[in-house]
This record gives sequence, C-alpha cells and structure tokens, in this order.
Amino acid sequence: MTKHPLPGSERKIAPGSKVVAQCDPSETIQVVVVLRRKDEQQFAELMKKIEAGAPDAKPLSRKELEQRFGAAAQDIAKLKAFAVQHGLAFVREDPSARTVVLSGTVDQFQKAFDVQLQHYEHQSLGRFRGRTGVISVPDDLHGVVTAVLGLDDRPQARPHFRIRPPFRPARAQQETSFTPLQLASLYQFPQGDGSGQCIGIIELGGGYRTADLTQYFSSLGVSAPKVVAVGVDQSSNHPTGDPNGPDGEVTLDVEIAGAIAPGATIAVYFTANSDAGFIDAVSQAVHDTTNKPSVISISWGAPESVWTAQSMNAFNDVLQSAAAIGVTVCAASGDSGSSDGVGDSGDHVDFPASSPYVLACGGTRLQGSGQTVTHEVAWNDGADGGATGGGVSGTFAVPAWQEGLSTSGAQGGKRALTGRGVPDVAGDASPLTGYDVIVDGNNTVVGGTSAVAPLWAALIARINGAKGTPVGFVNPKLYKASGVCNDITQGNNGSYVATTGWDACTGLGSPNGVKVAAAL
Repeated sequence: MTKHPLPGSERKIAPGSKVVAQCDPSETIQVVVVLRRKDEQQFAELMKKIEAGAPDAKPLSRKELEQRFGAAAQDIAKLKAFAVQHGLAFVREDPSARTVVLSGTVDQFQKAFDVQLQHYEHQSLGRFRGRTGVISVPDDLHGVVTAVLGLDDRPQARPHFRIRPPFRPARAQQETSFTPLQLASLYQFPQGDGSGQCIGIIELGGGYRTADLTQYFSSLGVSAPKVVAVGVDQSSNHPTGDPNGPDGEVTLDVEIAGAIAPGATIAVYFTANSDAGFIDAVSQAVHDTTNKPSVISISWGAPESVWTAQSMNAFNDVLQSAAAIGVTVCAASGDSGSSDGVGDSGDHVDFPASSPYVLACGGTRLQGSGQTVTHEVAWNDGADGGATGGGVSGTFAVPAWQEGLSTSGAQGGKRALTGRGVPDVAGDASPLTGYDVIVDGNNTVVGGTSAVAPLWAALIARINGAKGTPVGFVNPKLYKASGVCNDITQGNNGSYVATTGWDACTGLGSPNGVKVAAAL
C-alpha cells in the first residue's frame, strides 16, 4: 500500500535538543487526528461573508456547524478501519470538531504513521517525546486526515503573564496597581455583569484554589461567579502551589474575567501543554454544548516559527469554526516585544494571536484615577521587564478589515502591511501598573498581555449579556467603527512604534467600553 506524506507535518530537531533515549515501544499514548470538513467550498464562502462583516452573514448554531461542516461519517469509518488494522483504540470521536482521539502503544503508532519516536532533552523545554521528518498516511486517508497531533509532546506554548518584580525605591515613577473593577471603570465599561453568558478560559497546566477565588471576590465586594473546571484529554484543575508557575496564569485569568463579569459562568478548560492538548482544548471549548461559551480567552502562545504547518492549520481551522458560530476569541499577543523572544534578531509574532480569526490583545502602561485615563503608552518596560508583542505575521495574509494599513518602524518610515497585523486592540499590561490578584494565598501584582485577553473577554461578556445575543466575530466591526478605542500614540515594542490610528504595538488602542458596545 502506498503511503503519502501528510502536508505540513515535517518536524526538525529543536535547536539545542539531543536524543537521550528510545521510547518504550509498549508505552501507551494518545493521539488526536483531525479530519477534513464536509463541503469545504461552501464553508469558505460563508467565512468570506463573515470576514467582510456582511450584514447577511448570520452565525451558525453548533448543531448546524456539525451537520453542514463537521466530519463526514464515511471519513470517520475510513479512520476506524485504519485504526483496527493497526490495533489502535478509538477513545473519543467528535464529528462536530472533526477530531478523533486514538490510543495505542508507541510501537503501534510508529508503524501506523511511519514515524520514529525518541526522547529528547532540551535546556528550556525539558525532556519530551519527539520525532523528525514527516508523518505518512495510506491512500484511503490521503486528503481525509488533515493533522495528526500528539506523537510529539514537547511543551508548545508559554503563558503571557509577568509578576511585578520587587519594589525598587530608586525607580523615579510612582508604581501603581489596579483591581479589575478599577480598570473596568477607567475604560468606561458598560454596566452589566455578564449574566446568562459563559466565558471559556484555556489553560495549559496549573490550577486555581477555590479558597483564593472566594477570598478575592469577597475582598472586591462582588459575588463569586460560578467557576467550572473542564478536563481535556486526562488533564484537570491541578494547582502546583507555585504562584510563579502556571497557577499564576490560571488564577489571574479567572479573577479578572470573574470580577468584571461575575454573573457569567467561567468554564476553565485544562489541558496538557503540547500542540495536541492546546488545539484540542480550544476545540472542545468552541464545540461545548453544555457550557456554550460565547467568548473564549487564551493567554498562552508561541512564536509562529515554532509551530508546524499542520498544527497551525488545524488550530486556525478551530478558530474559523468559532467565528462561524459567533464565538469571540481573545488572545494575548505576547510579552517579549517585536522579537517575541525568538533571539535571532528578527521580528516575530505570537500564534494564536496572529490568526485572523481572533481578537489579538496587546499591552499598554497606564496611569489614571476614577474614570479618567491620564496617560497611556505602549507597554515596554525595558530589557527584562517585558514589552507588548506585535508586528506582522509571516504566515497569514492581510485580512479584509486590515487592508490599506501600515506599520511605523522605530527607525522611521512607514511600511504597508504584508501580512496580518498584530495586535488588534490593547489594555493595561505593564506589571508596574498591573492587576491586584491573589495567587496561592498571596496578594500579588501581575501584568502581561495575558491580563488583557480576559479583560476584553469580560467586556464582550458584559456586552453579550446586555444585548441578549453574542456579538461574535468582532474584528470587521471594530476596524470599521472610528474612535471606539483610546488611540495610543506613544511608545514602542522594539521594532515598531505607536502612532495615530492602528499600529503594531497597541492595535486600535485600549477600550472605551461604552463606545465598543455601541459599535458592536
């Protein structure tokens, strides 16, 4: 039987990693297989309308999406036959998300997909199971399977939060911090508590302690929201007790979203930090018919350059489905400036923020009191203090709603966008003017663009709750409306400077919530 390489599945050895052992052939692992969409052509036409913000582009229901554009029964049957032939078990199938989870031994997967799995060691990634080269599929799955994820389990993404460093008296500027409610007031968020809505939050490790949440919401005088932990692929809410680890991310996300929209249900999807885990968690949130999130917040990401093409395509596909059913996805644009921490002296943007189907959230440094922002600039706290991610995608084309825009370089000169521009919007992110939170029993101040994603998600939840219907894919509307954001015109993130109008540091600017609500 002839085998075909799966497009985009090629993996190279991660620079700086070395093979330390062969994988135990009898070890059991799980792999996520993604199948093609039914009626791809019709789906593409629908997405064109949604991306153009056409008035007749009505979002589909989750049921409609499954019936019209889910996985075909015959495609699932073909995969089943292939699995049986190789002794692989079907753990879960979701025709709506077009995913099937297979379980089997390392040996069975190596033979099924023509790969060799080995253990690698890497200074910052640690030890992981990896592969090199391509994944191969037989004739009858060629064109049917679009991605095979999870053979490689290296950590895929990092959380975009920063705990404020210890106070240094030598600093000239006054350091301040805000509660989420103070920021909602400064940013003129409309009244409301998000009741009737669900905010989905994606977490790649760590967990929250109910005691922290209870103490936090009571200290703010807001009623505690209903928080639901949803385990994805054998993961669960698992606090480590280390506020500097993923617990910091989880708790920050829940506390910001919950304080601003305490009437909403907060569904936290816990998964493993791998490309398979990340994509599957977002997919489960988008297709969740129990909690039905109307907005999803993602505070994790990684430079476009470290994703395989099959992973990015599969992930982008899930984000397209979210846009098709009217779910808004907010994603942090990163905390390492215009390099996104890559270290090759080039400019990079973070994914999933660079997907054209998310609202990419950049960062600012903010001063203000009451309901007045007195000063706001692009977040850049210098070499080690972090800076807002932003720039131009090397993967995704310029979306319809960004046509005609340009970037301004720190070295001077304007350049027309050659790819999707990041971010779309911004909000307070500097740890020096950060968010008061409680993590693992400690009062702390946290910043990072990962605070901005739940801030915007909570604003969307308030708007959805008041409106009674979800605003859905917001990008075309935000770019069409003028003056709904506070335009940030000072500061830089390394290679790009903030200017009048959209820029690659702060996007359209920070929210004026009442104006955003009116525009949506």
